[in-house]
Amino acid sequence: MADEVARGKTHIVETLTPADDDVLRVEGVSKRFGPTVALRNINIHLRKGEVLGLLGDNGAGKSTLIKILAGFQPPDKGSLWLKGEEYKPRTVDEARSLGVDCVFQDLALVNELTVYQNMFLKRELTTKPFGFVRNREMRKRTRAALDEIGINIPTIDVPVARLSGGQRQAIAVARTISSHSDIILLDEPLAAMGAKEGAMILDLIARLKEEGNVSIIMILHNYVHVLQACDRVNLIQEGVISLDKPTAETSVEELTDIVVEEYRRARQEAQAEAA
Repeated sequence: MADEVARGKTHIVETLTPADDDVLRVEGVSKRFGPTVALRNINIHLRKGEVLGLLGDNGAGKSTLIKILAGFQPPDKGSLWLKGEEYKPRTVDEARSLGVDCVFQDLALVNELTVYQNMFLKRELTTKPFGFVRNREMRKRTRAALDEIGINIPTIDVPVARLSGGQRQAIAVARTISSHSDIILLDEPLAAMGAKEGAMILDLIARLKEEGNVSIIMILHNYVHVLQACDRVNLIQEGVISLDKPTAETSVEELTDIVVEEYRRARQEAQAEAA
């Protein structure tokens, strides 16, 4: 990170100091895809019951970081720590078994399956010892999970391909929230949602934060939502953490100014290269 600062690649760099009650730590994580460097020496920490907002421009590395934490892909360098133990998830299922669950951008829904089947995709309830699927119980729990969020989906027996983008997003969020995980990763959970649906998701996150049992990392682009829902904010610029602040100590104006400055600097560099 020091090299990046020296070359003027970041706007602000804060010292990232882990807390005693951290449930998740990321130390020196880097990731490259061929010649493209997605993450450079990323350091973040997440406290128990905290909601951390992860901001950055498209291509900054946010989704790559979420995928590493969720076990979708490994880092090239660095280490992950979960509740004080080294954390090396090899698959999404392994991360989920350790208490880390995620809503990815693509939602991981199967269009041909019904609402309740998607809610329990790869988590099906079965009887023992014969392994029959407990469809009635899955329907019951699906309806309860959706009602808790407040999203209106009239029937849970239709294929999700027939639902709106906001309804599909709500199913993916409800599935993750109801998994009883210790850490929830949300990659743009309000995407494709209308104002009413988005408000319900934000209300749910506020309830989880108040209960203090679940820690959340959430990628958002709306700074008003960030200040409303999150305890702390990290900003990723060109693959490094350039800002780490409690939301109470920042503002929409400050976050906007940092990003505008990044666009201005990038434009100047492009013009210089063209010249």
